[in-house]
Amino acid sequence: MTDPQQKLTSQQVREADGLDDWRLLLTGIRARFRTGDFATGLALVDRIGAAAEEADHHPDISLTYPEVIVTLSSHDVGGITVRDLDLARTISAFAAEAGIAADVAGLTQLEPGLDTTAGERLSEFYAALLGGKVADHGDPVDPSGQVPGLWFQEPTEPSEDDPALPDQDHEQRWHFDVWVPEDEGERRVQAAIDAGGRLVSDRFAPSYWVLEDADGNRHCVCTRAGRP
Repeated sequence: MTDPQQKLTSQQVREADGLDDWRLLLTGIRARFRTGDFATGLALVDRIGAAAEEADHHPDISLTYPEVIVTLSSHDVGGITVRDLDLARTISAFAAEAGIAADVAGLTQLEPGLDTTAGERLSEFYAALLGGKVADHGDPVDPSGQVPGLWFQEPTEPSEDDPALPDQDHEQRWHFDVWVPEDEGERRVQAAIDAGGRLVSDRFAPSYWVLEDADGNRHCVCTRAGRP
């Protein structure tokens, strides 16, 4: 039996049974349930809450009029454990019993990044600006989940394994890392291209693709493929 405190690898999560409703993103597994109205969603959240209390393991939940989005991770180990998988299966069973369909299309986690060599000096400012705090790893986070986490990316010299991207015609300091499920990556990239974007590099796909908008601002579509 797997230790409930043991952090699972991405491959172990992919190979787990009973998770068709769930997709692996940057910091956990996520599912969307199309409830169709607020009362149905609230009833589902009530059942999830009772199960979470019984298991002493609590998900992040977003309840809106048409849907419920649930994200599971084990914060005490900084990853996904069997506790998350067990609760995910329980939540899916609740939804199935209520006739609520899961919809994995469009699941996304946004991680803004600032290109700077001064992340340690700037972190307190951005934590205050965003109403959050500086996490143990040094980046600003919002424990309430109202805004996405922010990370600082230090410029690096190109190497043989990671050649430099083509030069830009202007300086860009901010970029988005848009995390999507592994089976969504190519579709999201193509959608951005169809909407007027341009593919800059797919050298490390499906781990990530580099895209730019019509003005040359670059962003990454990222998945957990090829990552621990």
